[in-house]
Formats: sequence, structure tokens, C-alpha cells
Amino acid sequence: MLVSTALAQGAPAGAPSAFDPMAFLPLVLIFIVFYFLLIRPQQKKMKEHKAMIDALRRGDRIVTAGGLIGTITRVVNEEEIVIEIAEGVRVRVVRATVSHVLAKPEPAAAKGGRDRGRDRDRDRDRERERDRDRDNDDDSDDDRPASKAAKG
Repeated sequence: MLVSTALAQGAPAGAPSAFDPMAFLPLVLIFIVFYFLLIRPQQKKMKEHKAMIDALRRGDRIVTAGGLIGTITRVVNEEEIVIEIAEGVRVRVVRATVSHVLAKPEPAAAKGGRDRGRDRDRDRDRERERDRDRDNDDDSDDDRPASKAAKG
């Protein structure tokens, strides 16, 4: 009975019956705040996670969402990897469950042991050059006149 009376009264005579865009302003402001505080950071985080998962390689030390810590021993396909969680214990894991990469190994050298030998040779050559430079510096002190050598 009260409802029918309220509906019968209608809108007050002085109130505008046209669409008021200012009534939606608070909703628009709330959406903008939600976008910058919630939606955008989450999209950025998802993008970083996808890039991390795409960059997974054999030898990476990882942590899964379940808390398993292991080293990637094989990449099965786009969706799965095999990790070694203990000596001889290997588990297949879905790539998307990787939450962190703890360590990335140094990239393997293309020629294997040869590069180590080259590095060793290069280091030996540098040491020889330093020794020669020291010897030349010592020899140059002897070439000075006696009066200058005594002062220096």
C-alpha cells in the first residue's frame, strides 16, 4: 500500500528528468583508481613472469610455486621442464609453476676446453708483458746519470 502511494507521487516537480552525467563521475574516478592501483601493476607482473618463463634454460636453479628447489636438467616442450631436486631425483614440472629463478649459470663456451686453454695462454702472455715492463723500468733507472740516480 505504501509502495503504490510512492509510485503514484512520481518525481518532484522541480527535479530535472534528463540524464545527469555528473552522477557517473564517482564511478569513473573509482575505475581510474582501480586501473592504476590494481589492474596495471598486475598486468606488468604477469608480463615479467611470462618473460622469465620464456627465458628458462637448462642449468637454471629455480623455485616452483609448490616450494620445490631444483635445477633444470631438460626442457621437454613449451609447457614442461624436468628439474633435478636431489641427486638422481628428477621431476617433471609445468613451466607456469616456476615462481623464481635463483641462479642462472654462465653461458657454456662454444668450444669447451679449448677456450679455457686460450684464456690461460692469454693470462700467461699478460704476465710476461708485465714482467718485461717492470724489467724495462728497472733498466731505465740504470741509464740515468749518476747524479740524478742518487737523487731519485
